[in-house]
Amino acid sequence: MHHTIEIKDLRFAYPDGQQVLHGVDLHISPGEKAALVGPNGSGKSTLLLHLNGVLRGEGDIRVCGKNISDEYLGEVRSAVGLVFQDPDDQLFSHSVFEDVAFGPMYMGKDETEVRERVTRALEAVGMQGSESRVPHHLSGGEKKRAAIATVLSMDPEILVLDEPTAGLDPRGRRELIHLLQGLPQTMLVATHDMRLVGELFSRVIVIDGGMVVADGPTERILQDELLLEAHGLEAP
Repeated sequence: MHHTIEIKDLRFAYPDGQQVLHGVDLHISPGEKAALVGPNGSGKSTLLLHLNGVLRGEGDIRVCGKNISDEYLGEVRSAVGLVFQDPDDQLFSHSVFEDVAFGPMYMGKDETEVRERVTRALEAVGMQGSESRVPHHLSGGEKKRAAIATVLSMDPEILVLDEPTAGLDPRGRRELIHLLQGLPQTMLVATHDMRLVGELFSRVIVIDGGMVVADGPTERILQDELLLEAHGLEAP
């Protein structure tokens, strides 16, 4: 079976020698929406940053059939839309249009296609008409949606999101869940929000101490209170 994400024995240590990932194996199939859960410091964000080559550890990672190597890095980064926990890491231009247009322009698309992609991406996140707004004047929920639009404009096959509901009020959170439910991409989402997990994902991967300690259907994992408690998680 062709896996969209295929990770074998991924190990990673920071330059100070702190080992964060201890041999992670993970396969995500096309169209799958999976949640990555675990306590703080378990290696969730570190793992996500490997999926488009921001970090490079030891082991084998293939994304959409391509190895993450210098040769394929551009293609991999187009295929994987990585949305950081803090949207201010992703929004840095004077207008929403410029931020969402950045990826397609960088990919060398012509002006007409860039405009079409920006329009399509903003429509997908319910922010059509926001092109001229200043990103740092947006609300928390709008910033999250604009950050997602900046990766959707590159037509990624995979969306990788780090704590997408962090810092949102209940309305912003509901809007974001509704948005994610409607997107067709394969998704891997790191989150502490166990209600989000129950509402959105059919599969849960539990990571702790830099290793995958459980992986299965959401219903089964969320009902296993001993497992959740052992790894610092609460049932929704």
